[in-house]
Amino acid sequence: MLADRRDELGRARTQTINRLHRLLLELLPGGAKKFLSAPQARALIATVKPRDIVGKTRRRLAVELISELEAIDKKIKAAEKDLKELVAARGSTLMELHGIGPSGAARLLADVADISRFADRDRFASWNGTAPLDASSGDQKRHRLSRAGNRRINRTLHIMAVVQLRNRTQGRAYFDARKAAGKTSMEAMRALKRRLSNVVYARMVADQRRSHAADPGGHSGTTLQSSVTDLTPDIGPSDKPLPGPATNHPKPLVSAAP
Repeated sequence: MLADRRDELGRARTQTINRLHRLLLELLPGGAKKFLSAPQARALIATVKPRDIVGKTRRRLAVELISELEAIDKKIKAAEKDLKELVAARGSTLMELHGIGPSGAARLLADVADISRFADRDRFASWNGTAPLDASSGDQKRHRLSRAGNRRINRTLHIMAVVQLRNRTQGRAYFDARKAAGKTSMEAMRALKRRLSNVVYARMVADQRRSHAADPGGHSGTTLQSSVTDLTPDIGPSDKPLPGPATNHPKPLVSAAP
């Protein structure tokens, strides 16, 4: 429920920012930058002193939106704090992975639930939609992005990939290597998301094994094939599509958002 609430707040913030940008575009030459915080918006609006009734109305509405943005940011901060505590209470180390914050870790824990229901990382990738699909035609061999799977987990992995690309990370190095090998940016991103799916799977498996080992009465009862060595993305063939549909393909516990 808290993960859903955090997603709702994120959408509300985006909508508020978009409305604010439209008003600032009318009030300021060139408008405002894309990533705008509430303090930055207040500093901008303070420089605007319209004299006509239309301009004054726009400015008043912009001030109201800035106040709404501040309230949403406050709620997001509180939600992130609650989620961080809950994730830590579960013994998860997902937030140690670059690009996964409290909301992403909480979404993974909520939707995945028991990672042992996936026989291996390929089944996990198929479930979250990062396993590419064969789209070859004749002599042309190519693959396309899968639109199936849990879209909320796919989005979490996409955000993780974007964050890694903004910094000098192993994910960035992997993406650059795929580009150097002749892949397009879209193909390289698809391959990176597939690789990060492996990283997340391995981390969740390791967390579960550690939790079972710490519990005297616990037992894994799984036949998982992944290991902690999968935590470091390397340049390999794991972005290949699955050979075919899984016969025991697990269904998500919560229906994916359209």
